[in-house]
Amino acid sequence: MEKRVKGSCTTILVGKKASIDGSTIISRNDDGHEALDPERLVVVNPAEQPRHYQSVISKVQVELPDNPLRYTSIPNSILKDGIWPAAGINSDNIAMSATETITTNSRVLGIDPFVAGGIGEEDLVTLVLPYIHSAKEGVTRLGALLEKYGTYEPNGIAFSDKDEIWWLETIGGHHWAAKRIPDDAYVVAPNRMNIDDFDFAAADTMASADLEEIIAKYHLNPDFDRVNLRHIFGSSSIKDTVYNNPRAWYGQKYFTPEVEQDPMEQDLPFICHANRKISIEDVKFVLSSHFENTKYDVYGSGSESDKTLFRPIGINRNHDVHILQIRNDVPAEIAGIHWIAFGANTFNTVVPFYANVTDTPASYKDANGIFNLNHMYWLSCTTALLGDTDYDFYVDMRNSYELAAMSAYRKIENDTDAALNQHQADAPSYLAAANQQLADKAMELQTKLLGDMVIAGSEKMKLRYNLND
Repeated sequence: MEKRVKGSCTTILVGKKASIDGSTIISRNDDGHEALDPERLVVVNPAEQPRHYQSVISKVQVELPDNPLRYTSIPNSILKDGIWPAAGINSDNIAMSATETITTNSRVLGIDPFVAGGIGEEDLVTLVLPYIHSAKEGVTRLGALLEKYGTYEPNGIAFSDKDEIWWLETIGGHHWAAKRIPDDAYVVAPNRMNIDDFDFAAADTMASADLEEIIAKYHLNPDFDRVNLRHIFGSSSIKDTVYNNPRAWYGQKYFTPEVEQDPMEQDLPFICHANRKISIEDVKFVLSSHFENTKYDVYGSGSESDKTLFRPIGINRNHDVHILQIRNDVPAEIAGIHWIAFGANTFNTVVPFYANVTDTPASYKDANGIFNLNHMYWLSCTTALLGDTDYDFYVDMRNSYELAAMSAYRKIENDTDAALNQHQADAPSYLAAANQQLADKAMELQTKLLGDMVIAGSEKMKLRYNLND
């Protein structure tokens, strides 16, 4: 099997009663093991969806149904390791994000080992999203695929529709468990097993048929009086205390600041409740964060040991951030919004592309391995690289840009929503035009930010002399 090439991400889920506008929101930083790995935003139309699928990494072959739905996708630009679609929204307004790499332990792998020829992150969106009509149906389909083909890695996967969010975690080679996120709750999920308390008999849980049985049969539960899947199937390692737990801690600190917790705590809760309703801007801030206003801030004034102790959420290995929003206060034609940004999140903004389209703008679709500032992926990466050289100097420019950009995108979105009834006969074409307007504005504003940074930063170059002719 080929070397696994991607991994560490951060996920945020927001129920419809926890969001500011009644939307369901599933979101994730798609992070890799390398700083650069070009990605694109595309639409996969039914004719383009394979009927016979073969993975590049595991070589698994899967026959697919003949009736796929159209869906958005965020594939790799360079396909030597496979498609890696990451996330998308299908034409029934069902969203999926895959995957959050999670943790496991030797006790479960001794019972149900990983399957070298199984399915994994490379494959899941392609195998599931085009065939589901609800979030819960996504859990059912993925669960069946895991049981049939097995997996070679542990992952967490999010599904949403306009009413529900479900979170599934793989367990060993063939097992899995899933939990419906309460409507009034949010979740911050880093790279660890995240589901904690679990009731197999509840209406808001699902699991592989024999999962409860194997817990008892193999004496897997370390607790006296509860079923906590993180304790049973996950890890509680030193790495978790510096790599995973602090990210959950910071997200929970932002959304629920009144709760005092330790950033290294192994039992930070899975299901949380915010002290206010959560906006897209809130989600983007947390997914871009680097422990601001704490001594652990990478760009802060703490000691070098503090600043490098914990792995931040925003990191140079962010390849994309996607926020998949299914709205409840608009017609179905415009309910699905695929917010996206590329590169390290500190110096980018998410753009709200309508999912009900058959194609995407070239500046977001055509990036490849050749550096080109006409493609948003490379433009975003360049801006982040320059910003990283002197964060304190550039951050005010970033803040002004972010306010201007998000205001402009929301204005375009509001105007597009308002005029939909005049264009419902051909909504996809109408929305494609709006997406082009959004992409053009995003390229304009990101280019302006980079230009402002270059002009201002050139005065601070070390290659200078105080006298001139």
